[in-house]
Amino acid sequence: MSESNKEDKLELNKIRKAFKDRDWNEIKSSDSWAIFKIMSEFVDGFEKLAKIGPCVSVFGSARTKPDHPYYKIAEEVSAKLVRHGYGVITGGGPGIMEAGNKGAKSENGKSVGLNIVLPFEQFNNIYIDPDKLITFDYFFVRKVMFVKYAQGFVVMPGGFGTMDELFEALTLIQTHKIGRFPIVLVGKKFWSGLIDWIKDTLIEAENNVSPEDMDLFTVVDTPTEAVKVIDNFYSQFMLSPNF
Repeated sequence: MSESNKEDKLELNKIRKAFKDRDWNEIKSSDSWAIFKIMSEFVDGFEKLAKIGPCVSVFGSARTKPDHPYYKIAEEVSAKLVRHGYGVITGGGPGIMEAGNKGAKSENGKSVGLNIVLPFEQFNNIYIDPDKLITFDYFFVRKVMFVKYAQGFVVMPGGFGTMDELFEALTLIQTHKIGRFPIVLVGKKFWSGLIDWIKDTLIEAENNVSPEDMDLFTVVDTPTEAVKVIDNFYSQFMLSPNF
């Protein structure tokens, strides 16, 4: 069976399951065990990450190949972050995530991987510290860990998952649920269309976000610029990565 047919079959089974009638005992049993599983993932994450120190979460596509310029940039960004005193947190998989962990590992820095169980795509890369690899079933638990233990966010080009992580961080900062940590988007050409849409549609046409929300992130092109944004942010508070 081809990968495409496997995915179609999996999706069909999920849809059928959603429409299946369940009695109260089935619902109670299934949901109760899910709660315990969710709790165990939170506990495991909290225990392993509580003492990792200042880190920056690096987001980006799992599909970016090692010979792609964005892979090289992500690797260099992460190496520079370690040299400036930060650890690196990624989604633990291939592509940009691998580049982030590889860059951190090259400088003997803390290399954290928050892996996710997916049917066909995700596998953890080899550059994660063994004691800092955590595998999740639930995306929302994983996103809590990305945000809770990061002092900044570097967002490389990516797909739906990267956009999800970016807007999660922006939303939490905009609504004051977390501090105003620096968010750096790397790749001006890649991000220009999205930024234009936010300005033209969300702000000017629909008034769905405020003009000052554009100040919640910075767009750069080079690893040096990306790390400088994070360093400058903390220097204004007289803080260093040892805080």
